[in-house]
This record gives sequence, structure tokens and C-alpha cells, in this order.
Amino acid sequence: QVQLVESGGGLVQPGGSLRLSCAASGDFLMINAMAWYRQSPGKQREMVAGISRSGYENYATPRNNRFKISRDNANNVVYLQMDDLKPEDTAVYYCNAWVRGSGASADQAYWGQGIQVTVNS
Repeated sequence: QVQLVESGGGLVQPGGSLRLSCAASGDFLMINAMAWYRQSPGKQREMVAGISRSGYENYATPRNNRFKISRDNANNVVYLQMDDLKPEDTAVYYCNAWVRGSGASADQAYWGQGIQVTVNS
């Protein structure tokens, strides 16, 4: 089994910054793609950013320079640096990871429990 635990969320004023972390633990061979999603009340969950094991990044909004995804493969952690936060960034943020288990022939998707980010003055 694999656990993904997010941290770093909270309340921040517009223009502020937060850094989300997601640490993976459990019994697995490796973690391939990782991503951050978010869900606002009344809306569908949407991808914010993704990163491959080799470090290739992709963003839902390519010209959005406010968010930066990164990862630490040695410690199985993915980060989301969020700068110049806006009220519309308020959402529950979820970590997603595609994990290869020992002896498995394909990756399996796992999700964290989600963490609240609120941008409000």
C-alpha cells in the first residue's frame, strides 16, 4: 500500500506564497509521474501541474509563472511552490502519483487526502 500525505496548506492573503509538499511512503518500487490537482466548491477537480520522474514539467496554464512544481526522487516528495496567490486559487489541493509496485507490470494511481488552501484578505 502507498500513502501520500500533503502538507503546507493554509490561509494566506492575496499576493502571498505557499509551498505544498506531498510525501509518499509505503511498499513500492518507484514513483513515476506526480501531479497536483485542485478542486473548488461546485467545480470539478482540475490538474494544476505535473512532473515526470525525469523532471519534465507541464502546467494546466503554460504561461502561469505563479506556480512551480518540483520533486525529490530520493525522498519521494513532490512540491508545489505557489506565488502571487489569488482568491480564485482557493481550493482543496490533491497530490497524485503513479506508482510502480514490486513485481507489477504497470503503474497504479494514488491520491492524497487533500489539503485546503484559502486565499483571503
